[in-house]
Amino acid sequence: MANFVPMSSPSPDYLDHLDARALRALLSERDQQLAQTCQRLAEHEQLLAQRTETLAKKEALIVRKDQDIEFKRATIVKLTHEIAVLRRFQFGKKSEQISGVQGSLLQETVSADIAAIEEELKQLSGVPKTTEAREQPKRMALPPQLPRVDIHHEPDSTTCVCGCQMKRVGEDVAEKLDYLPGVAQVERHVRGKWACRQCETLIQAPVPAHVIDKGLATTGLLAHVLVAKYADHQPLYRQQKIFERAGVKLSTSTLADWVGVCGVRLQPLVDALREAILKHDVLHADETPVTMLRPDTGKTAHRAYLWAYAPGVFEDMKGVVYDFAPGRAGEHARAFLGEWCGSLVVDDYSGYKKGFAQGITEIGCMAHARRKFFDLHVANQSQLAKHAVNYIGELYGIERETQALDAHERWRIRQEKAKPIADQLHAWMLAQRLRVPDGSGTAKALDYSLKRWVALTRYLGDGRLPIDNNHIEQQIRPVALGRRNWLFAGSLRGGQRAAAVMSLIQSAKLNGHDPYAYLKDVLNHLPTYKASQIDQLLPHNWQPATA
Repeated sequence: MANFVPMSSPSPDYLDHLDARALRALLSERDQQLAQTCQRLAEHEQLLAQRTETLAKKEALIVRKDQDIEFKRATIVKLTHEIAVLRRFQFGKKSEQISGVQGSLLQETVSADIAAIEEELKQLSGVPKTTEAREQPKRMALPPQLPRVDIHHEPDSTTCVCGCQMKRVGEDVAEKLDYLPGVAQVERHVRGKWACRQCETLIQAPVPAHVIDKGLATTGLLAHVLVAKYADHQPLYRQQKIFERAGVKLSTSTLADWVGVCGVRLQPLVDALREAILKHDVLHADETPVTMLRPDTGKTAHRAYLWAYAPGVFEDMKGVVYDFAPGRAGEHARAFLGEWCGSLVVDDYSGYKKGFAQGITEIGCMAHARRKFFDLHVANQSQLAKHAVNYIGELYGIERETQALDAHERWRIRQEKAKPIADQLHAWMLAQRLRVPDGSGTAKALDYSLKRWVALTRYLGDGRLPIDNNHIEQQIRPVALGRRNWLFAGSLRGGQRAAAVMSLIQSAKLNGHDPYAYLKDVLNHLPTYKASQIDQLLPHNWQPATA
């Protein structure tokens, strides 16, 4: 800051000799000097405030970076411990005691988990290798009898900066294994070398970005392995035999490495899909048990759960996200939903009740109510149960009538036609309940509906709400079919990886996409897509490339 020199006051004798005009001029000059000094002071104060604000921002940035470093350090320690446990199991005696199909499934899960952890450590630290030494296998030579397809990568321009036309002086060739159903082939990526003899300049097209750096497999082969495992329920040891029949020997550990790394790379896409689903006001939710094997014990006694969440069947988005959790406690649903407060269509599982107390609106499932009476009628030929089933069938008939209408028109018809039927059904149930003894099957079926009547009939007051939770149960069905082939989830991490990949595959199906084509294109684009563009790759936004 410049030194401030105070203005000296003129002497009285000097003022006596000045006329009024000169005095006014002198005072005006002094006023201008004072104004300029004040302006300089204000500028210095503003500059000081700006520097103070900049310093505060830098200090806040340093704090955030310190927190980020501490988070990464703690995560690295956790992952390093986890990978050490898995390696001890992989090469220890305990793994040798588990044989047969169970042993094969466990080994491929452990290998995939190790590959996934190594990829996470690489992303966190930027170091390609973990702290524990691991002997890297040499890249296998692809069988010479496989057909080759050349893909050329050349520079955009072969004119040197000096103006001379460059000449092709060589090439680099990298081979990747591709797979079409039943047929293996090799992609030869040829990168020509171009040189200018005058100024000795050498140029070459860059190496194409790949989801697995320096990986052997094309994105088509990776997509095929993922779809075969998580959509067609083919374990890796079975896929290994299929590839062998096509003339390629791939170990299950290699396939597991690919699955593990792809699972990590696809996770940001699944996180974005979850965020997109939680933007909707109406959601379906359901859960199904999956037996989980713990690598540290080698036992399959632990029951885990796969939770499923999807936008309401009448919402404008089609998609589903699976969430694998070690149990069925309601805390897992609350952790997934976070701060979301909307209308949740569920069965009567108590794990959701705390969420309803925190602002979520419960929407009951009429299909569950109908099932109680249907089972009762099948078992005992109950005429009372048949009457209830007929009542509920009338409500479903109206739903079929309004399925293609907009929400307002659906609400109007429900109010006009469905509400009177629901009121009659409710009054009939109340009357019948007084006539049947407590504890009987009929009483239990009636109590199920009467205690949940408000939740069961909320759909009548909102055209956006469905009558039941069948939509999400249909998304759970592929999991139930897959359990016959999985036998169990190999680990918590393996279950979470399966949930992530299945979320993308099933969401692609819901949007009418071929899961293989979708995953292949996504894996092609992931290495070069910015985080801000990731939504473009979500199944409901993705469009297949036109020929």
